[in-house]
Amino acid sequence: LDLYDGVLRMMQADGSYEDFTYDKYTDYIGEHIEPWTYLKFPYMKKAGKLSMDLENPVGVYRTNTLARLNVCDKIKTPLAQKELEEYRNKFGRPVQLTLLYNWARLIELLYNAEYAVQLLQDPEITSKDIRVAVTPRAARGIGCVEAPRGTLIHDYETDENGIVKNVNLIVGTTHNNAPINMSVKQAAIALIKDGKYDQGILNKVEMSIRAYDPCLSCATHNLDGKIAVKIDIVDSSGKVIQTFKN
Repeated sequence: LDLYDGVLRMMQADGSYEDFTYDKYTDYIGEHIEPWTYLKFPYMKKAGKLSMDLENPVGVYRTNTLARLNVCDKIKTPLAQKELEEYRNKFGRPVQLTLLYNWARLIELLYNAEYAVQLLQDPEITSKDIRVAVTPRAARGIGCVEAPRGTLIHDYETDENGIVKNVNLIVGTTHNNAPINMSVKQAAIALIKDGKYDQGILNKVEMSIRAYDPCLSCATHNLDGKIAVKIDIVDSSGKVIQTFKN
């Protein structure tokens, strides 16, 4: 498990995988667009055209803690490694149960706590050399790092004056856009009958979102109500069936 360095690993449902360097991400990750949302749907390019069909998904992949524990061979801190072994003994590899994101998150928190002790004594962190001087030039820079909500890929291109002219970002929750939508649909089909629901049912549907991203449920709220929020619920034909306002 490495959150900062190394290569990216794309793992199939059967456990087979392919490693690639982050600067080659466009060879492995495509970005699908739907007309009903501005958020793109990254997908596994080599699998073919993205399909979010629950019975036969194609090209769907996930990032964040569940994925990181699936693709890593081991964890380099002893307590977290012991927990990883127990986790894999119980659930196998790769793990697909969405709510196990939370279990994986606990193991990763333990790893971070153990590793932080080492990092606090790392000369690259304790050094006072904190800024690298740069000269403006035309170039392209691609960077990748793991964050709590998933893999961050930043891709920037500058002109001869060092002004950014092209940017492409694929960040944690964007990677998980397709599986989040699928998990919400799966939960809604299982829990909502004849269009009837209550707050308890909605909370259970929300659990599927929070498994991927605990921040989303709170980040979309505005407590003082100064920013007007309107949400239209539509059916498959686009007809508005209910509207929520703050």
